[in-house]
Formats: sequence, structure tokens, C-alpha cells
Amino acid sequence: MNIISRYVLQELLQVFLVALAALTLFMLVVGLVKEAQQQGLGFLQIAALVPYVLPEAMRFAVPGTMLFAVASVFGRMSASNEITALKAAGITPMATIWPAIGLAVVVSFISVWLNDVAVSWGRDGVRRVIVSSVEEIIYGRLKQQRSYSASQIAINVKNVEGRKLIRPTLSFQPGGSAAQVTVSAAEAELRADAVAGTLTIICRNGTLHVGDVKAVFPDTIERVVPLDAVSRRGTASTSPSEIAMADFPKARAEQIARISQHEQVAAAKTAMAILSGRMEQTVPAMVEGELYAVKNETGRLRRIIMEPWRRWANGFSCLCFVLVGAPMSIKMRNADFLTSFFLCFLPILLIYYPLFMFGVSQAKSGAVPPVAVWTGNVLVTLWGMWLMRSVVRT
Repeated sequence: MNIISRYVLQELLQVFLVALAALTLFMLVVGLVKEAQQQGLGFLQIAALVPYVLPEAMRFAVPGTMLFAVASVFGRMSASNEITALKAAGITPMATIWPAIGLAVVVSFISVWLNDVAVSWGRDGVRRVIVSSVEEIIYGRLKQQRSYSASQIAINVKNVEGRKLIRPTLSFQPGGSAAQVTVSAAEAELRADAVAGTLTIICRNGTLHVGDVKAVFPDTIERVVPLDAVSRRGTASTSPSEIAMADFPKARAEQIARISQHEQVAAAKTAMAILSGRMEQTVPAMVEGELYAVKNETGRLRRIIMEPWRRWANGFSCLCFVLVGAPMSIKMRNADFLTSFFLCFLPILLIYYPLFMFGVSQAKSGAVPPVAVWTGNVLVTLWGMWLMRSVVRT
């Protein structure tokens, strides 16, 4: 039995590691090319992104690669009558499936970790690389396309000579209700300070428009803006999907405190209205802002509670895929690994992923408890157990 287990594990690991390396490299290149096109990155910035994009590529590659390895190995073993020979020797086919299940459990835990690293450390690292390189990114984009735009700034130039922008037009959109600021100058220069997190824009000989007000400056003016404001990556995300697993208890407690604060403010306003005899101010419309804030914060709390369940369910899809892929490949007896893989993956694509996404969306809305994101995993697992029972009995 130990010989069989070592043989199956060796075959699975060979196929899994080779396929994982190939698929991860492909997805890594695709991710880097996408970032390079969107951000206008140079070679040094792309190289700096590699360690941060790698977990993102691997978390998508691991489940599919695990299924591919199982379909390839068990399809070949079944087609070459190795499974039949084991049955003839009185050895159950489960002796070959158990090593695959054990490997899938280990890979599932690794996949959960990759999901956590990719959405917390990885995405934040990509943002930091892009923000710290924003000066080179802007100059590169202006040299290529003569324009650059982000959430709070837009730059158009006639030409770029070294570090000098020729006849630039810069539009700044401050937050809130502040008027847009537009600067047209003879020339300008950008100087980034990564330590301070600011970008200084130096303009010479031009005009300044603030709303309907126009001013001419013959000399030099400077405007300092945060690097986050001029980066297309923007500020660090506060989305629950980018919170590290270890920080969820703290995030949940803070979110509950925010909801409680808004509810207390609403209750205090109503109580003050009652005590002062202003009964017209006790209607819900008078605390509409607080009620709206409670609704939004409650929705975020549901996403915070749901997110760990989603990551664990997504990571353990590796185990579910093996439970289905191994018996299906044995039953199909097809030595063509691509055919075996696609025949195993098609029902998973049609059943598992729609159920998983449906569970996530319903859990976010509060219609079902967070455990519902495991619905796809449970159904695929039951299906796999039924297939294994069929393989053992035939």
C-alpha cells in the first residue's frame, strides 16, 4: 500500500508542479502586461511588481492545476488498466485516491493562505509600487500619448523635452464642492517625494483658472498634491476583500462600534426632540442621515463577516475538485489528459462556480448566512463521494 501511495503522490506532484509553474507564469505575464498597459510602467516598475502579482496569479492557478493533475494521472492509470490490475489483486481503487485526497487537503490550506496574501499584501504592494513610481509613470505616459489622467488630475502637453513639459494644461479636481482649478503654462516640471508622499508641480509663465476667476502669473507657481491623488491606483483600499485574515476580528469590532455610534446619534436626536417638546422632529426623516449610515455600515459588516468564509471555501475548492476529478477520470478511462481535464472541469464550471458566486452575493445582501458560500463545495463533495462509491463498486 505504501508503494502505491508513493507512486500516486510522485505522479501527481510531477504533473501538478510542472503545470502550476507553466500556468502561473502565463497568468503572471498576463497580469504584468495588464498593469503595464493601464499604468504605463517601465521595466524597473514591472520587475518590482513581480513578487506582489505572483500570489494573485497562483491563487487562480492552483485549483485548476490540482484538477488537471488528478485528471491526467488517474485518466492515464485507468486507460492503461492499472486500476483494473489493482482490483484483480484485491486492492480497492481508494488506495490510489487517498493519496490524492491527502495532497489536496495540504494544497487547500496553501490556497487559503495564497488567497489571504494576494488580496491583502499583494494588492497593497502593487499600489505602493505604482504610487512610488508615479513620476516616471506620468512622464512615460505624456511622452507616449501627450496626456495623463487620474481621479483628481488631468494633464495634457504639447511636447516633453527631458523633464520639462512644454505648454501643459493641468486640471485639478479637489474633493467636495470646491471649484476645479485649471493651469495653462508655457512649461512645467514634476518632482515626486516618495518619503513625504507628495508630487510637486512647478509651472512657469501661464494662467490660472479657479471657477470663473482668472489670474496670470509671469513667474513660477507650485502646487503640491498627494501621490495617491495622481496615481491611478488611488488610495489604499478599505474594502473587506482586502483585509488580512488576522485583522478580521478587529475590523468586525470596529464596524460594530461605528454602527452603534450612528444608532446612538439617531436615538439622541429623537430624545432631544421629545424632551424639548418638538414632536415634529421625532419622525424618521429627521434622522435620515444616521439611518442611511447605519444601513451602509451594516452592509459592510455583512461583507466583513462573509469574507473569511469565502476565502476558506475558495481555497478548499482544490479538495472538492479532486473528489470529483479522481473518480470521473477513472470511470472515463481516457488517456488523453486534455480530454479528461475538460470533461471533469465542465460540470464544475457549470455547477460549482455559479453556486459559489450566488452564495457570495446572497451572503453580502444578508439574505442567507455566510456559511451559504460553502453550498457549492458541499454539493460537489457529495457528488464526488457518490462517484467514488460507484468506482469502488464496479
